[in-house]
Amino acid sequence: MKIALNRAALAHQALTGVSLKHLGDLVVELARPWQAMVEGRRHMVRGGERRRAAGAGARHRLVFADRVIATLIYLRHDLPHAVLGVLFAVDRSTITRAVGEIRTLLAARGFAVPQHNGLRLRTLADVFAYAHAERVVLRLDATEVQVRRPTGHRGGRRAFVSGKKKMNTMKATVVADEHGRTLWAGAIRPGRMHDVTAARSEGIDDLFSLFPDVRVLLDEGYPGLRRDHPRQAVTPPRKPGKIAAPEVHAARELARHRHSSLRIPVENAIADHKRWKGLTCWTHRRDTLPATYLAIAGLVSDRATDR
Repeated sequence: MKIALNRAALAHQALTGVSLKHLGDLVVELARPWQAMVEGRRHMVRGGERRRAAGAGARHRLVFADRVIATLIYLRHDLPHAVLGVLFAVDRSTITRAVGEIRTLLAARGFAVPQHNGLRLRTLADVFAYAHAERVVLRLDATEVQVRRPTGHRGGRRAFVSGKKKMNTMKATVVADEHGRTLWAGAIRPGRMHDVTAARSEGIDDLFSLFPDVRVLLDEGYPGLRRDHPRQAVTPPRKPGKIAAPEVHAARELARHRHSSLRIPVENAIADHKRWKGLTCWTHRRDTLPATYLAIAGLVSDRATDR
């Protein structure tokens, strides 16, 4: 039985997670980098320049626009590649190759900047520079994604066991602004690594020194950053001793509530990421999770800039 391909239905926002306008912009934006990627791979296979004119040879059974749509459906709903192959009337291996290519391009796009069309933030240093220029107070937090348990009898198996979740995870660090718009995501590390260590691996200590006027709101899991950068890394007040007066405890709870209200936008940004099914529980290869998370976070940041 042959299934008719309905591109209008497959491109619907309920399946792709993005509007038709956003989808069209992605196709235009990624077309040239994808073509360069394909030509580069062919150049390596040939071992030299092409011998026939551009456009000669076999045609792609899955055109570029359909590759983008298939990848978005996969990221949004985590459908098996075999199912997507049936929907697009191609082999499963074609979908696998297309998802690998487009996901890499999406992950490399960076993150949209509110009110600055065409500007993308790709590193934590870019975020600090943006916050310095626009006087934005940043919100930073880490989130964990459950992953498959590594095969037994191999080194490094315990590195993915999260002390907080008590399961195998990988964690990502997310930065948002006061409106809950994702400005950056990265530092994707095994779940056993502490949140502070993951942030420091991205050079956040040096960035605090380079941008002394940038403030970052953090939760109670970042005491080391608060100790080293007391005026920039802002965390809730520490819990007073048991012998402290009741009014001291009450004042601390009030300050803690106010801090949580200011920091909650980054939690909302993380919740936007987790609405994409693949990030609720990653059942595929662990080495593909970083690109998947960056691709999804970048797409979410595109939508958030329209708020």
